[in-house]
Amino acid sequence: MRKLLRAVLVVKLILVILAIAVRPKLRVWGATREEHEATYPGDDLVPDADPPSTYAATYNAPPAAIWPWLVQMGSDRGGFYSWDRLDNGGDPSADTIHPEWQDLAVGGRIATVPDRSWFDVPILAPEKTLVLRASLDLGSGLSFNPAERRPRAYMDGVWSFHLIPTGENQTRLIVRSVGTSKPPLLAMISDLFFFGPAHWIMQVKQLDELRSRVERN
Repeated sequence: MRKLLRAVLVVKLILVILAIAVRPKLRVWGATREEHEATYPGDDLVPDADPPSTYAATYNAPPAAIWPWLVQMGSDRGGFYSWDRLDNGGDPSADTIHPEWQDLAVGGRIATVPDRSWFDVPILAPEKTLVLRASLDLGSGLSFNPAERRPRAYMDGVWSFHLIPTGENQTRLIVRSVGTSKPPLLAMISDLFFFGPAHWIMQVKQLDELRSRVERN
C-alpha cells in the first residue's frame, strides 16, 4: 500500500511540475504579453473555460489577402494548412484560393471529420474575425450541440482568428484557443501529454504554411 501511495504521489508531483514549467510555455507562441492578455471576440463563449492560449505571426500582406485562406478551411474544403496526415486525412491542403469555398457565414460549419465532427461558426466579421467552436463528445467522437446538456466526457472550445493591420501591407494574425473539458483528471493528463503539445505542433505549422501561401500570392 505504501508503495502504491508513493507511486501516486510521484505521478502527482510530475504532473504539477509539468503544469507549472511546461504547459504555460505552450500557451503563448509569437504573441506579445499585450496580445496574450487582450480579450478577443469568442473568448466568453465557453463557460468555465481554462486559461487561453495565444499564438501570433506577422504577415507581409493586408487582411484582405489572408481572409480567403481562413474561410475556406475544412476537411471537405481547403484543409487546415498544417500537418495534413494528422488533421486532413492525408489529403493536401489547398494551395490556391477557391471561389466556391468563400461563402462561409455565421451559423455555418467547418468539417473536421466529415459527418462526425465539426466547428460551428458563431462569430464572423469579414477580414477581421473568424470564431470557430468545437463541442466534442469524447465517448462517441461525435460533435454535440453546446446549447444542450454536455456529455459526461467532453471537450468544448473556441479556436479564433483575428486579423489586425499593423501597416500599409502588414498584418498580425492572432490565433486564440480557449475551452474546457471533463472529467478534470483526464482533462489535465491529456492536456499535458497530448493536446497541449499537439496544439503547439499543429498551430505553429499552420502559421508557417499560411505565411508561405499568403506571401507567395
